[in-house]
Formats: sequence, structure tokens, C-alpha cells
Amino acid sequence: MSNTDTLEDIKLDEKIIKEIKEPSKYNIIFLNDNVTPMDWVIKILMAIFHYSEKSAEETTIKIHNEGSAIVGTYSFEIAEQKLTETITVSKNSGFPFNVKIEQEG
Repeated sequence: MSNTDTLEDIKLDEKIIKEIKEPSKYNIIFLNDNVTPMDWVIKILMAIFHYSEKSAEETTIKIHNEGSAIVGTYSFEIAEQKLTETITVSKNSGFPFNVKIEQEG
């Protein structure tokens, strides 16, 4: 603003609308494999994803029968952390557990 401008010279565009966009959500998907035991998948679902034992068992059977299942939907940072934790704990226990993240929608 130069010294010659006055407040009256500045026009505000009253039609500016800020669009607030919710952050994207990401699904964590467990994939079935022929190596990782179902008991291990149940333990992971209970420990990292806070599933009840019954819900963990049902989800594990779904993964086994259908080949995959969404086990949680989170912001990217939380999804990435849970993915990393799941893979690290599984590899440290000798399981090549397959997990992936996909943007929801």
C-alpha cells in the first residue's frame, strides 16, 4: 500500500469463500499370506488396533477367506505409524506379514 492509498481505495472481495477441506483418510489393509499364522494376526489386531478378541477373530477369518480386509481408517500419519509398527513387530517375530495403506474413497 503506497502512502497515497487510503482505506477507501482498497476494496475487499466479499465473495471470497474459504473452502475447508477435511484431511484425507487412509485405510490400512491386511493381506492374506500362507506364512503368517492366524493367531499372530489376532494378536496384532488386539495389540495395535485395539480390537476385542471376538472382533479380531472375525476379521482374521475374513482376511483368510476373502484375501484381504480393511482393519482401520486413520489420518495418514496415524495409518503410517500403525503400518510401520505392524510390519516391524511381525518381521521381528519372523513373519512376512503383508500390510498396505490406501487412500479412502
